[in-house]
Amino acid sequence: MQRLHARYPFLEAARESVATAAVDLAAVVERDQAVVDRARNRVLSALEDGTIGEPHRDSRTELLSYPVARVLVSVVGERVLVRRYARAEAETAHERFVADLEDTTELKSVESTALDLTDLLTEFDLESAVQERGDEEYRIGVGTYLPLAADCWGDEWRLVNRSLADGEVPVDEDELHELLREAIRNRIEDGLPFDVPEAIADDLEGDVTEIRDVLADLDLTREIDTVVPDLFPPCMKALLDDVQKGEHLPHHSRFAITAFLASIGMSTDEIVDLYQVNAGFGEDMTRYQTDHIRGETSPTEYSPPSCATMQSYGDCVNKDDLCERIPHPMAYYEERIDDAEDDDLEDWREADDEAASAE
Repeated sequence: MQRLHARYPFLEAARESVATAAVDLAAVVERDQAVVDRARNRVLSALEDGTIGEPHRDSRTELLSYPVARVLVSVVGERVLVRRYARAEAETAHERFVADLEDTTELKSVESTALDLTDLLTEFDLESAVQERGDEEYRIGVGTYLPLAADCWGDEWRLVNRSLADGEVPVDEDELHELLREAIRNRIEDGLPFDVPEAIADDLEGDVTEIRDVLADLDLTREIDTVVPDLFPPCMKALLDDVQKGEHLPHHSRFAITAFLASIGMSTDEIVDLYQVNAGFGEDMTRYQTDHIRGETSPTEYSPPSCATMQSYGDCVNKDDLCERIPHPMAYYEERIDDAEDDDLEDWREADDEAASAE
């Protein structure tokens, strides 16, 4: 197994290498603890810091850890994990191939660990869609550009802000590299999660439990700034209803809904306004508690409680089918946001602003 394949395990040649070696994944999971440990590290590192951790010194172990990591992600089965894992793998690949492209001193050989731009374009069938038009300037067919740029952040990726000409979109070298990163992410994410044989899942039970525990404890809200109450998990929807009815909430319930609202982008002022209908409302105390939870007046920014904690306090109510496979209210909300049509994502705060302006 080549070092190149261990470095870039998403390559078709890497998959073929594993297939040619007739690797029995079930046997690897059962007997090769080094591979399983590295696979678990790939997934946990993706969750915790957006990387895939330090590579194993043995090329075989490193390469086989990739399909085993995909198995772990599939057994856990959470969409938020799929997205974070694919993004971490793609980001690592991006860093590696950019370094490869900048280093032109290595002679290509069978044992080379480097990719060049032609390799990458060919790998993703992009050689005919991408044309070099000058020093570090390229043009890419619009039909190829749109799906690759769909998840890139920033207005600069919108087609309306591009100089479209003859069905081609101009991109510079760095932008082309980012689009290749998205091609890698799409390939890694494609097909996840998949059905895993029960025997393999049983052998990985301890590793899956560890990943679920970390997933449940993480702050899953760094990319969410949208308030759509209809998409809230049932527990948070019920607590929000109680707040709006002016009912008194126990401390644990008040903490849960406040941490949740802060985590999805609501400001302290907006949260304080919600509590004004409570009979025992005190603005100064409510503001202090909210700022404390947000980390403004404390060394810790508190995450909403996990589903297990919500259950232990009796705040887990009206469970639906999605609740049965979700470990955290934020994972529930992220999945609902991800599945919703754009027309259904009207931010509650914007609707309130429009109503106020109309009065």
